[in-house]
Amino acid sequence: MKRIRKAVLPVAGLGTRFLPATKAVPKEMLTVVDRPVVQHVVDEAREAGIEHFIFVTGRGKAVIEDHFDISYELERTLQERNKTEAYEALRKDLPAAGQTSFTRQQEPLGLGHAVWCAREIVGDEPFAVILPDMLSRGSMVQMLEAYEQHGGNIIAVEEVAPDQTHQYGIVSVGEQFGDTFEITGMVEKPPKGTAPSNYIISGRYILQPEIFSILERGERGAGGEIQLTDGMKRLSETQKFYGMHYRGKTYDTGSKLGFLVANLAYGLERPELCDALKQEIEALLAKG
Repeated sequence: MKRIRKAVLPVAGLGTRFLPATKAVPKEMLTVVDRPVVQHVVDEAREAGIEHFIFVTGRGKAVIEDHFDISYELERTLQERNKTEAYEALRKDLPAAGQTSFTRQQEPLGLGHAVWCAREIVGDEPFAVILPDMLSRGSMVQMLEAYEQHGGNIIAVEEVAPDQTHQYGIVSVGEQFGDTFEITGMVEKPPKGTAPSNYIISGRYILQPEIFSILERGERGAGGEIQLTDGMKRLSETQKFYGMHYRGKTYDTGSKLGFLVANLAYGLERPELCDALKQEIEALLAKG
């Protein structure tokens, strides 16, 4: 069983739900407190032991590449002004040389197509897929633990209220093993009242490289796009899939409400902000 070393981060989306903010700034570079969303996701993956980050980008996303590169002028200025703490924080966030790769998705043909675009960099080994919109501390650590237990393909899942299942990809639950279980089926956004469970696919995957030959067929699914869920369903005919029940909280920063809640949650965890932020929230609620 090969170790998971690489992660694919699809960052080519246009971020239309956040216009006009995302007209010139990639949605992945919007900040949760003082760190871009994509930096939070990379932090999570590095903590889990991921060594190589493969960004699938599009036009207008060069600033993401710049963010994960050295900024000589900025670093020199920080050093000259004796801003040692800020300088060291910048250096700490940088992946080591050779640990980032960038490839283009020239057309918006869906998540499955974005993952397929990374095939040559991933090569013939299992890999992670991390959706940068979804912030969930510790999820990748739990994912790799599940992979060590079962091998195969792993999908992170969370529970939602039954009346919300039509908004998500849903998995069917087979034999259970504590916080993991065998997945016996998958469906994308089932009509209300038809979902096989209330476990949603929550933006973290570990996949075997055979997924690439399936995605290469270019079969279109919902919205006329090449859907990753459809590819996984086809792969599940020959390989095992397991669900990892993430016990934490995932924040969907791709939605306005999720983005605001993430800023509040992460802000409340910061000792230098917590008390003052609570007071501001209480004052706003009192006015409401």
